[in-house]
Amino acid sequence: MKIGYFDCFSGASGDMILAALIDAGCDAAALEAGLRELPVSGWKLSIQKVQKKGISATRVRVETEEQKTHRSLGTILDLISRADLPPGVQSRASEIFRRLGETEAKIHDVPVEKIHFHEVGAVDAIIDIVGASIGLDLLKIERVECSALNVGGGIVRSAHGVLPVPAPATADLLRGVLTYSTGIDRELVTPTGAAILSTVVDEFGPQPKMRVAAIGCGAGAADLPEQPNILRLFVGDAVSAAESAAWDEETAVIEANLDDMNPQIYGYFTEKALEAGALDVFSTPIQMKKGRPGTLLTILCREEDAERMIRLVFTETTTIGVRSHTVRRRCLARDIVTVATSFGPVRVKLASANGKVLNAAPEYEDCRKIAAEKNVPLRQVIAEAMLAYERSSGKAS
Repeated sequence: MKIGYFDCFSGASGDMILAALIDAGCDAAALEAGLRELPVSGWKLSIQKVQKKGISATRVRVETEEQKTHRSLGTILDLISRADLPPGVQSRASEIFRRLGETEAKIHDVPVEKIHFHEVGAVDAIIDIVGASIGLDLLKIERVECSALNVGGGIVRSAHGVLPVPAPATADLLRGVLTYSTGIDRELVTPTGAAILSTVVDEFGPQPKMRVAAIGCGAGAADLPEQPNILRLFVGDAVSAAESAAWDEETAVIEANLDDMNPQIYGYFTEKALEAGALDVFSTPIQMKKGRPGTLLTILCREEDAERMIRLVFTETTTIGVRSHTVRRRCLARDIVTVATSFGPVRVKLASANGKVLNAAPEYEDCRKIAAEKNVPLRQVIAEAMLAYERSSGKAS
């Protein structure tokens, strides 16, 4: 099965999604040919390579002189139905607009048939949405997954006036979706982007196990001072359940018994070993010959790093011998989201399997720094950060 995974660390908009599909290998000529089937004229697709914080990405713009920027849901659905497009493309694009219509109807408390789209009724939004549907079809993507969405912050100006970010339509479309904000003062997820992703994505969460064949970078219009304003799309084959259940890798375990070393050296050695590439370092109290208390030093590392670790053990500890064996390990997928607390932003580490979060833990260093600066108990900061995460993920009322 071919998977498409959207990485939305800088949000998502319709043009960014369309650009990422083209950058990942979608035939731009074939995509434009499909779009020309729409009974809408007076537009031109501009595709160019740009740099965002030193990263090459594709920028797509729909150039039009159209003055009309609003259409009814019925008008747009009629345009799509009249286009000579594959049934799956028509169905997907129509469903995206229906979701938008239902959202707007709810927000404005009017019947859906009376909804007139403003910004998303313009030609460029129609091209973005239908183009994304065509692009997924041309790349033969059978399943779509997506990261948590960075929605941004501040305000945005629209046809309805000044609105908070995320805009009401965006917020409603993303109900049940894992979202967060890094505090960037800008709308990062647009209603069009939210509508596309909330319709086509099968699952939101960390990147699934897949063999990536292509990576596309779609550029947004803005240049963010904090980070590259791009959306990444990973395209590849899904890993089968049997392969997914397999061990991640084989690693080396190096052990040494110590009974005559100054305990102060342990902390220093641990730092040196981790800097040298150790995956983990720990010690265990043991009882040695003649009843002497001792310590079992254990280092977990990649097999190619084993010799370097052994030399480090002989150099930095008092042992005169080491032993090693190979083990297999399996790790949960890891991700980090940022939550807002009354003390400030705190990163939360997530561990998941098959897209389901199994463990969540506030980042200790973030909590420690806040506790010291605000003069509050560390446990209080940790508890509030955990509650903030549970609320943002819908696990707490």
